[in-house]
Amino acid sequence: MTRGAETKQQTARRFAGRLTLVGVFFSLLAVSLVARAVHLQVFNKDFLNQQADTRHLRTERITAHRGTITDRNGEPLAISTPVDSIWANPKELAPAVDRVPQLARLLGIDPQQLIRRVTRSMDKEFLYLKRHLSPEQAQLVLDLKLPGVNVQREYRRYYPAGEVTGHLVGFTDIDDAGQEGLELAFNHWLAGESGAKRVLKDRLGRSVENVESIRPPHHGKDLQTSIDLRIQYLAYRTLKAAIRQHNAESGSIVILDVKTGEVLAIVNQPTYNPNDRSQFSAARYRNRAITDIFEPGSSIKPLIVAAALESGEYRPSSIIDTAPGFVVVGPKTIEDSRNLGRISLTTILARSSNVGVTKLAMSLEPDQLWNTMTRFGLGTLTSSGFPGESAGLLTHFNHWRPISQATLAYGYGVSVTPLQLAQAYSVLGSDGVFRPVSLVALDAPAEGEQVLAADSAAAVRRMLEAVVAPGGTGTKAAVMGYRIAGKTGTAWKFAAGGYSEDKYISIFAGLAPASDPRLAAVVVIDEPTGELYYGSDVAAPVFSDVVSESLRLLAIPPDAMPARDPGSIMQAMSQ
Repeated sequence: MTRGAETKQQTARRFAGRLTLVGVFFSLLAVSLVARAVHLQVFNKDFLNQQADTRHLRTERITAHRGTITDRNGEPLAISTPVDSIWANPKELAPAVDRVPQLARLLGIDPQQLIRRVTRSMDKEFLYLKRHLSPEQAQLVLDLKLPGVNVQREYRRYYPAGEVTGHLVGFTDIDDAGQEGLELAFNHWLAGESGAKRVLKDRLGRSVENVESIRPPHHGKDLQTSIDLRIQYLAYRTLKAAIRQHNAESGSIVILDVKTGEVLAIVNQPTYNPNDRSQFSAARYRNRAITDIFEPGSSIKPLIVAAALESGEYRPSSIIDTAPGFVVVGPKTIEDSRNLGRISLTTILARSSNVGVTKLAMSLEPDQLWNTMTRFGLGTLTSSGFPGESAGLLTHFNHWRPISQATLAYGYGVSVTPLQLAQAYSVLGSDGVFRPVSLVALDAPAEGEQVLAADSAAAVRRMLEAVVAPGGTGTKAAVMGYRIAGKTGTAWKFAAGGYSEDKYISIFAGLAPASDPRLAAVVVIDEPTGELYYGSDVAAPVFSDVVSESLRLLAIPPDAMPARDPGSIMQAMSQ
């Protein structure tokens, strides 16, 4: 064998040995991989499942929708509509940062601002990009198929009645939590409890499959208010027109159901639209009828007369001598527009005599007068539960001076809210029964408390009818076909250093129909300008317009139909 042939044979053997070695190596590698696969999939599959779940399973929140707010007849005042919010995992979105400007355009965000937000949040796994988009807008974002960009279903509050019920209903924040009005007062009732579910997602973060339900959502409960939207709109429209007509600073109307204590309407001007967040400011959205106090002026006089009757020292026929047309109490001289002489309690109210009511109040014991005022609800919160409600101001009689008792008689030195004043008049309308105020529809009238003798309340009502009759101060509050009992009020506004001589509050408070009251209504117009500023000229006509339509809407039968000539009736029957 030649040397060359021998060398070739040795090379072939070495190659075959190396080939065998390589084959053995790969065989062992294959066996080890198979063994490892068997080990992981058979003996250690829980570990693999855990790792897969960590990478692809996510827990998502199931948003619960907020309960609906309706009026007493089921008309919606606040509803929740579905919206979508876009969020992202910054770590997953960062590799596609070159496509962020495209995303920003769809979201209406500055591209550079969005890039900065994403890059500054690399330590987070959740970042809201835009809240409350329509489902159609959200789908356009999802169609971009950007990694880490997801959508979350939420709900946004919508108020169908807008500014008509804005002050009462209030509003929620972007997370659907109540911030003002009934939305805040009943947040615990309206708010739902979100659920949770486990979902399978692909590498782009899109949900592929709902794996399991962890916790079902509990949706909020509905709230039926006491408001009658028909009367609410009527009051809103009438008040708005009056504020414009008299160029007034503000105004409020409250209408209560005397039989139940339910609030049928409560409106303010100026108002705001809770659907427009740009209008949100404390000056616009506070409910003046419940939170703002004012001195009631002569509208408090019926309560003073009721206290006199309750004392047992006076009867409806009692006479008060107001001559010579003024009375001096301490350093103050209290006057009437003219000397009315000896007048009855009815005339004191009909002609709004400051002298007569002052003498009446000064003849009563301070504790007796104070107790009667508190039984009407003055100086205490109503039971409305409305956030920010004011209790008004009624100083304890231990701190009274003679002048305090005198000015209280015609509505100074005491402050009330429009809602408080309406509740006080409802006591007169319900034969002396004090009922809690309710902003929620009641299945049955709440049990009231007898705080005033029924005959005293009825007597004051009869006297108040004279206020609206010819010769009284409130004739413009009359309603055709109905007997009306009410009282005008005009109060100077308090200013630095004393009372202003050119700023007034005009008031009318009353009951309808007087024979069997169903409605108690209060109209307050703050700072009317121009020649007309008395309650009889500014507030009384508003009362007439609102109450007349409300009585018809509620189908309350007239109690003052004009008498017809019997002859004409017989003639009509014979035809």
